[in-house]
Amino acid sequence: MIELDKDGGLWTVTINRPDKANSLTAAMLEELADIAEAAREAQVLILTGRGKVFSAGADLEAARAGLATSPLWERLSGAVAALPGLSIAALNGTLAGGAMGMALACDLRIAVPDAKFFYPVMKLGFLPQPSDPKRMVALVGPARAKLILMGGQKITAEEALSYGLIDRVVDSVALLDVARAIAADTLAAKPDFAGTIKAMCH
Repeated sequence: MIELDKDGGLWTVTINRPDKANSLTAAMLEELADIAEAAREAQVLILTGRGKVFSAGADLEAARAGLATSPLWERLSGAVAALPGLSIAALNGTLAGGAMGMALACDLRIAVPDAKFFYPVMKLGFLPQPSDPKRMVALVGPARAKLILMGGQKITAEEALSYGLIDRVVDSVALLDVARAIAADTLAAKPDFAGTIKAMCH
């Protein structure tokens, strides 16, 4: 249910559970974290999904069993944030709940026009993962972060683009092509350049 394609320095990770809105079980989440930690040797990591939803977050049964508050979410987002290379979330559809953490941790986020973004933690009786609000605030500011996290609002792709939550809206057919095109300069450069530029940007 988690697919990994390695093409030289380009690693593409695909969540493949479209019949369940790409919701994540504990085993899937752990596999994603393992891949993200190993991806320190990649120059570019692209995260995407199959179907119309990038990920609905925790699988409902797994969430009830404790996955919603598992440290695996922080392990995954922390590993993505720590990558020396370029990380791109190529969002093939709606992004919800805890799955937002891995996208927030990426360097760039591109999304299809019909994608929606929401993080209904208060409604479900959970707190967000510790690093997610900080990363969200860095992108959209405190008021809009509260609109999503406390107001439970579902944000459209156009709103997300205007807020700074995503960086580009891309036709679904061209989504991965655009992600690879963005990755091209990083892949062509010396491997240590990406880490140096990231450090300069921060």
